[in-house]
Amino acid sequence: MSDENKKIIAIDAMGGDKGPNAVLGGMNQYLYQNGEGSVFFRLFGDEKKLRKLLAKYPRVARNCEIVHAPNVIKPTDKVMDVLRHAQDTSMYMAIKDVREGKSMAIISAGNTGILMSLSKLALKTLDGISRPAITTMLPSGAGDSRVVVLDLGANVQCDETILFDFAVLGSVYAEVVGKMPRPKLGVLNIGSEETKGNETLVHLNKILTENKDKLPYEYIGFVEGNDIGTGRVQVVVTDGFTGNIVLKTVEGTAKLIKRVVVENFKKSVLAMIGAFFLIHVFKRLKHKIDPRSYAGATFLGLRGFSVKTHGNSDALAFANSIAYTANLAGANLNGMIEERARALSEIRAGIKADE
Repeated sequence: MSDENKKIIAIDAMGGDKGPNAVLGGMNQYLYQNGEGSVFFRLFGDEKKLRKLLAKYPRVARNCEIVHAPNVIKPTDKVMDVLRHAQDTSMYMAIKDVREGKSMAIISAGNTGILMSLSKLALKTLDGISRPAITTMLPSGAGDSRVVVLDLGANVQCDETILFDFAVLGSVYAEVVGKMPRPKLGVLNIGSEETKGNETLVHLNKILTENKDKLPYEYIGFVEGNDIGTGRVQVVVTDGFTGNIVLKTVEGTAKLIKRVVVENFKKSVLAMIGAFFLIHVFKRLKHKIDPRSYAGATFLGLRGFSVKTHGNSDALAFANSIAYTANLAGANLNGMIEERARALSEIRAGIKADE
């Protein structure tokens, strides 16, 4: 890979519950699976600690450089307290690296609220987009199919314009990252009927329905929580409060399924024999529902990619986050978002006028 085309990713090595051990383990796993030179890392954190750990990972050492960051943002830190004193932390220095164009994206397992605030402050929002949204793809439907859900926690309260922008973000993300041409998009609600939900959702649905033929995605109206896993919808738009509950519910359900399956197969010899013959089925099920398989979520809508991975990410989860981020960095995602926002600006401007 030539230097011009090399993907450079900034890593907040000190964020997350498991710290740099999981981070470097994930980097090593990614490079083993994808080949050295596929990505180059700029590693932000305590240089002394990182150099000691890198001795265990020569593959990573050959594909990274350390940028010393003397301080760390803790999971318990408050946003307002950190904003004034974040300059020398591993998280902020990594975000700043993206702003300065030295890296294409940042990955952090640190405090979500602080990562969101610092990313928005440093990277700014794309033209035509009011707010960035936390976005990822959750398991849905048959095979390896996924559904894009946003927002997953960045914006607790959203008006019609913000949700309209989320539809722009989500539809482009589904097309570019999810390879879903003209995706089916729905707005999450407590029912599919047009009269259900609060005034914001009813009004947004009216606008989208009236302009259905002008939209670059297939708007299918209101969807409910039980539609997310069926494959009926490919992009689900909601506010951050509801979206975060959806995310945690999906993750909790996945862990419940895994626990129930394991417990029941341990109860009898016949069950264990049956499990042996179904091992390939269970491997596919594990991959489908394991939260580590969709470990990365991006703050979509910013002038640079800021990727959040689970605070308790292990090496596998972090390796998947790197793969996810490398895919983002290789796509013209932001250019397409701004282009789509311009194309739909007239409809967007009419939202307030219609009230």
